[in-house]
Amino acid sequence: MLTLIVAIGKNNEIGKDNKLLWNIPEDLKFFKEKTTGKTIVMGSNTFYSLPGLLPNRHHIVLTLDDYKFPDEVEVYNDFDKLLKDLKNKNEEIYIIGGAAIYKLFIDYVDKMYITEIDKEYDADKFFPEINYKYWNRKVLSNLEYNGIKYSHVEYIRRGLKK
Repeated sequence: MLTLIVAIGKNNEIGKDNKLLWNIPEDLKFFKEKTTGKTIVMGSNTFYSLPGLLPNRHHIVLTLDDYKFPDEVEVYNDFDKLLKDLKNKNEEIYIIGGAAIYKLFIDYVDKMYITEIDKEYDADKFFPEINYKYWNRKVLSNLEYNGIKYSHVEYIRRGLKK
């Protein structure tokens, strides 16, 4: 199963200058709870933005970079091969970003966990538009941090995938 996880602002913004736009501890905890013990798939910019290898997760990077990644990181240069290999795994796999990776995978994921942040931010990276008619939406929690309201929302695909 392919699951996408992301936090987005009111205008689908997700980042600027290869950094997150917010620091919400409960959302980082939510991300950690969902992805610990799982395989996580990301682009090279997302990998570079991490503080290091995330504990107890198998890292896969899809990139055209020839950067030398740590030995613990599985690297793919071909989206179609990666997608085929992921579909053959009998586990839940998390797509964690960034913008280009989300755009590649959004038509293939079965589930999305989206933290919907009720605020607008200045950004240079955005999450792709969602065609909501293909998704069942379930609000898992409504929270607030430092005056910023946000919700953890689960989307389950109900339409046909590509």
